[in-house]
Amino acid sequence: MKSIWSQSCQIRARQSLPQDRKSEVAVIGAGMAGVLIAHALQQAGHQVIVLEADRIGSGQTRNTTAKITSQHGMIYDKLIGTLGKDRAMQYATANETAIRAYRDLITAQGIDCDFEEQDAYVYGSNEKLLRAEAGAAARLGIPATFVRTSPLPVPMAGAVRFAHQAQFHPLKFLSAVSEELTIYEHTPVRSVDGDLIVTEHGTVQAEHIVFACHYPFINFPGLYFARMHQERSYVLALKNVPQIEGMWIGGEQESYSFRSYGDLLLLGGEGHRTGDNAAGGRYESLRKRAKEWFPGSEEAARWSAQDCMPPDSVPYIGRYAAGRPNWYVATGFQKWGMTSSMVAALVLRDMISGAENAYAQVFDPGRLETEAIPGIAAEGGQAVKGLTRRIFQVPETQAEQIHPGHGGIVLLDGEKVGVYRDEDGTLYPVHIRCPHLGCQLEWDPDERSWDCPCHGSRFDRFGNLISGPAQEGISNE
Repeated sequence: MKSIWSQSCQIRARQSLPQDRKSEVAVIGAGMAGVLIAHALQQAGHQVIVLEADRIGSGQTRNTTAKITSQHGMIYDKLIGTLGKDRAMQYATANETAIRAYRDLITAQGIDCDFEEQDAYVYGSNEKLLRAEAGAAARLGIPATFVRTSPLPVPMAGAVRFAHQAQFHPLKFLSAVSEELTIYEHTPVRSVDGDLIVTEHGTVQAEHIVFACHYPFINFPGLYFARMHQERSYVLALKNVPQIEGMWIGGEQESYSFRSYGDLLLLGGEGHRTGDNAAGGRYESLRKRAKEWFPGSEEAARWSAQDCMPPDSVPYIGRYAAGRPNWYVATGFQKWGMTSSMVAALVLRDMISGAENAYAQVFDPGRLETEAIPGIAAEGGQAVKGLTRRIFQVPETQAEQIHPGHGGIVLLDGEKVGVYRDEDGTLYPVHIRCPHLGCQLEWDPDERSWDCPCHGSRFDRFGNLISGPAQEGISNE
């Protein structure tokens, strides 16, 4: 089902790349990050081309809960402890600056995108930890305080309140900001070599190339596949519910998020690593919570999102790799893509323009923090597990056991394949080897998709590519 953003906004279509082109800057990806980066660079006087595999905003941007906030869960006390106060201050300053940049841009251009100021809250069951987080954020210059009261029907010891944050309609904003940009849709990038981008419709030669495509598809150099994983989360839009002031998110495992939009309440949660949802039931779990907390509520829409998760909780924004000085990347935004997209725009604008940026260091993709090493090792272990499963695990399910509307991994004519059976009983087999790096795909019953548990590539039930880092589908034809 489409998000409420997709249902209520259609962005003007653009043509595909008509011929080979040259540009000072080429941005790969026309989601919120790519469009904001291109807009900031164009405003700074650079010539920019944006290449989009599908439609503007057709990736993760259309599935966000659209919070513009420096409140990123229980993060600031952790960052002070792991990165030190100076770099934690850079992170806080960057995100507070991003909120102001949104506000200034929307005001200056008169953008009608339902922008409204709201306080943001992270709630939890441990008052001591909440107070420590409030103190840490305040020391970094964020207007944060501990509060006890809440409008939510959720048990909690209190919450950390961040004042002067915001929320908006992301596609209405994106539609306006993208209007004056040169964007080519339905132009998937197949390879990048030096300053040459190769697409299905021609090439683009650029002095500077920015990868703003959610998850980088170039494995070497950069090694981003070994430095983060992807997670999925789910949202219900509920009607017939009381208005809730503020934007709320739990700071602990298995907690939920809340924000109002018009007469709807967005209830989010049930997150898991991509490819790890064999049992399914995520939407149903949210529905049970909705009935428990908001009796009489009705479901108006549902959708899911996917996020890139770096091991040290800080995005990668800057030069792609040491050996590619004119390549740049913006990825690893976790669940804070709207604010991080603006941070990326400000950092990369300055970097490409040759200007100093006061908070670029904390986001440097070349960093290797000691605290991140266990997470990087875990990603490597997950990849080995996925490869081993594909080679050695024998399916226990037979093709005839797959019910209509369901999928699974079976032995079919002596071959290990994934199959989906439609409502008419027709069986659709697909390869279960992810074309990215070879891990075994897993069936997601909630989305009826084939997902990679190693690096998060996704394919629809017929094998067509939904999202990368894979660049091709898995059809068995």
